[in-house]
Amino acid sequence: MRISEFRFKAKSAEETSLQGEKLAAYLEPGDILCLKGELGAGKTTFVKGLIRALQGEDTLFLGSPTYTLIQEYRFKKPYVYHFDFYRLKSSDEVWGIGWEEYCSGGGICVVEWADLFPEIIPKNAVWLDFVKRGEAVLRES
Repeated sequence: MRISEFRFKAKSAEETSLQGEKLAAYLEPGDILCLKGELGAGKTTFVKGLIRALQGEDTLFLGSPTYTLIQEYRFKKPYVYHFDFYRLKSSDEVWGIGWEEYCSGGGICVVEWADLFPEIIPKNAVWLDFVKRGEAVLRES
């Protein structure tokens, strides 16, 4: 399966998390995964499964970075950088937290609410659209 063909329907948070684990197998250092969708659509739950698969135990998941803006997972390589742009007001704030360094650092960047600042997202990013009652659809930008 190519990452651009990834699709899923989930009926529970557990199923959503398991789909994050499944997608993790296709991610490589340098990948940027952009998640978009309304509140409560499952973005953070999906990332929890992805982190579990890439970094190890479930207890390592630090939760949503809504207030911290970024959670760094450096337990195993590739490192994972989990961003949440929801509370940011401008792309200048994103640049201010070291966005460029993270994107070019050889880790995997996962960004919730990436659609708030699409102008700063690299062209090679992959987008995953979350819908509360429907199918999550991955598209390449």
